[in-house]
Amino acid sequence: MSESETATAPGPEPDNSDGQAAPAPGLEESIRQIGSAGRDTLDAAGHTVRSLRRLVSADFALARSAFGRALAWGGVAIVFGASAWLLLAATLVALLQYIGLSLFTSLLVPTLASLAMAGYAVWRVSYFFHHTGMHATRRQLSRLGLFDEPATDDADAEVELPGDGTP
Repeated sequence: MSESETATAPGPEPDNSDGQAAPAPGLEESIRQIGSAGRDTLDAAGHTVRSLRRLVSADFALARSAFGRALAWGGVAIVFGASAWLLLAATLVALLQYIGLSLFTSLLVPTLASLAMAGYAVWRVSYFFHHTGMHATRRQLSRLGLFDEPATDDADAEVELPGDGTP
């Protein structure tokens, strides 16, 4: 525990045994106390900066990881949409026409399935890209007064993750 945490508020000095107030500390002792309080304040500021640096590093790590996952899901969506699905869609169209459906209906079924898969992939990409916003760092910097306070129209004022919290 530092000296500044155990210090008491200035007030009347305790009485001596003879009923008189204790003498005030001298100028040299007052300067020492002020210097000690200044060092304690500087130490606390250093701890705050180190904590903020750790927060920024962790936030960058989360953003980097989320960006990588978002790109991976984007790649999955592209690969799925561009290769195997073309063959499966062609087979499905041929099967539906063989059953007796019109060409329009036969093409509509794989198109709707493609749209559903693309929608799912877009949802996953947006979920992971949301983590690249550095929301925790911006909130802390705002609390320190380094940036404007979040306004009602600020996207980070009330940050909520999309989806049900699944990774």
